[in-house]
Amino acid sequence: MLERASKVIPGGVNSPVRAFRSVGGGPLFIKKGEGCRLIDEDGNALIDYIGSWGPLILGHRPKCVIEAIEAVLEIGTSFGAPTEREIHLAEAIRDAVPSMEMVRLVNSGTEAAMSALRVARGFTGRDLCIKFEGCYHGHVDSLLVKAGSGLATLGLSDSAGVPPAFAATTISVPFNDLNAVAAAFENHKGKIASVMVEPVAGNMGCVPPAPGFLEGLRKLCTDNEALLIFDEVMCGFRVSFGGAQGLYGVTPDMTAFGKIIGGGLPIAAYGGKAEVMNYVAPVGPIYQAGTLSGNPLAVSAGLAMLTYLKEHPEVYTTLEKRTAALCSDNLPGVTVNRVGSMFTFFFTTEPVYDYESAKKCDTKRFAAFFHHMLEHGVYLAPSQFEAGFVGLAHEDADIEATREAARQFFAA
Repeated sequence: MLERASKVIPGGVNSPVRAFRSVGGGPLFIKKGEGCRLIDEDGNALIDYIGSWGPLILGHRPKCVIEAIEAVLEIGTSFGAPTEREIHLAEAIRDAVPSMEMVRLVNSGTEAAMSALRVARGFTGRDLCIKFEGCYHGHVDSLLVKAGSGLATLGLSDSAGVPPAFAATTISVPFNDLNAVAAAFENHKGKIASVMVEPVAGNMGCVPPAPGFLEGLRKLCTDNEALLIFDEVMCGFRVSFGGAQGLYGVTPDMTAFGKIIGGGLPIAAYGGKAEVMNYVAPVGPIYQAGTLSGNPLAVSAGLAMLTYLKEHPEVYTTLEKRTAALCSDNLPGVTVNRVGSMFTFFFTTEPVYDYESAKKCDTKRFAAFFHHMLEHGVYLAPSQFEAGFVGLAHEDADIEATREAARQFFAA
């Protein structure tokens, strides 16, 4: 299948991390998902800790989501026109996350982050954005930037095809470093539109915010009349029902959501204060549009997911318990980071608190660990720098089987 795919799809995959390039070997092609397991095309059953990169908090094919999808198929999949379902989903997001006074539905996390950044620039009349090294906000041109050598240097893109002028609008600083953010504001007075951050980083592995970090960002943005944007595409509705902002008690001006609000189907959203969102067309001058935005299929799946989570708050208690058990072993040469049901096994003995500390990991040993776990029926993210996810479908026996497979690797 990889040989066939490589003839018609670049690298044989439709998203680069799937290619297994960082761990070696060839990617698995998946035939089916059920509960906490994936079945590959060779018939191997694997305990899945990717969960479609986070949204499958209830596991594969949860009954509530499947029933919602089946019901909406009776009326259609996409109209390019408003439906009542869109209102229900937007209201559900607003009720769970009060900072989202108004919501615009889009189709991907990339689109949500890109749109939030555009709105911040249009609302403030400024061009520059601060982001954090190791935080990924989708493949938006100006956000594909790595940090410079100083505390607050204008970035260079990590991708060919991005004009330097686009990258130059982004200031990249170390995660968890408030001094670097303060320096950036000082060096670019009156020019910074926003600070965009994953409040719980997931794209350099799971890295939590240091105590006071999010609160410090809130104050710096307020003091400098810039907008604070939380990219909760990965952690939203996963680390708590109210997202990371609910967990940590810090209110952003804007938020980007994705993944989980579609219940496994492609959908995302951005939103925030009404005074900001009223700058978005058709009521304001900032243009953003999408034919499939708010399509009834994805909206219905997402609404079923959020309704279930609201009605069953014990889900988060269960996930906390099971993920804590998964991460409880003292594995030699490994630092474990966890927030709720997000986790990463970092192959380093040092604390991991930003991208530079994450890059100290022994990626070759991680690759060996990855393949060992795969051979023992456990499917982890094929990259040291990705978070893993526990879902409600993971039973205690699955957690214990995973721990035992890991122990065998370190005992060898």
